[in-house]
Amino acid sequence: MELFEMPYQLDNKKKHVQKVAKFEKTNIVNMQLAEGEEIPEHDADADVLIIVKRGKLEFTVEGENAEVSPETMMRMTPKERHSLRALEDSDFLVIQIKQ
Repeated sequence: MELFEMPYQLDNKKKHVQKVAKFEKTNIVNMQLAEGEEIPEHDADADVLIIVKRGKLEFTVEGENAEVSPETMMRMTPKERHSLRALEDSDFLVIQIKQ
């Protein structure tokens, strides 16, 4: 068993990215974005899970828009081009699993 500390920093309203854990083929990153902040289009060479702990994000994945919030979870396959924008102050996990 391993416990990982989850960062919390959103008070200063700046983008915050912190690696939480890395093991075998999995990388877990905690990200925090203030409302209106964006991450430009990119892709990953892994399956990606997005789990929102707080807030709401708008993703554009291969030209299709989707909102992700604590009530939903998103999965993207390797090499899917995507960008995102925080619709609210948001705190979320990005889990990358290489095949």
